[in-house]
Amino acid sequence: MKIKIICVGKIKEKFYRDAIDEYVKRLSRYATVEICEVQDEKTPDKISDNERDLILAREGERIRLKLKDSDFLCTLAIEGKKYSSEALAEKLNNLFVSGVSSIAFVIGGSLGIDSSIKKDAAMSLSFSDMTFPHQLMRVILLEQIYRAFKINAHEPYHK
Repeated sequence: MKIKIICVGKIKEKFYRDAIDEYVKRLSRYATVEICEVQDEKTPDKISDNERDLILAREGERIRLKLKDSDFLCTLAIEGKKYSSEALAEKLNNLFVSGVSSIAFVIGGSLGIDSSIKKDAAMSLSFSDMTFPHQLMRVILLEQIYRAFKINAHEPYHK
């Protein structure tokens, strides 16, 4: 099983990198995890809708370069479907049992994810109606994927 997390932007803060590294290490028992960072576009404070669309399109092109046709594409978006931890574990298990060998999760930048990427996604996932920094979202996503594997393996961790 392969988990690919495609993210717009880099992680600068050491505490986020440490948390990400910890969950990647924990997950290595269950799956291969690949973190793919794509360059984010500089975004001025005030932008027009047209400028916003151009920025998202450029970031979307970079995201697309990291995707393979065989990836099951899942975007993280506020309008996506919300799952409990148990339901997400079941969903991931069902995907792997049905023959999916690679899941690509996409975390957008400060403006979100280009509509063409969202349109191509087989699944859109939301963790909350709230907005989180993309750096923190990596940690939250990795923790929930780890929790899902622990739930599916009937191992202690999930409480």
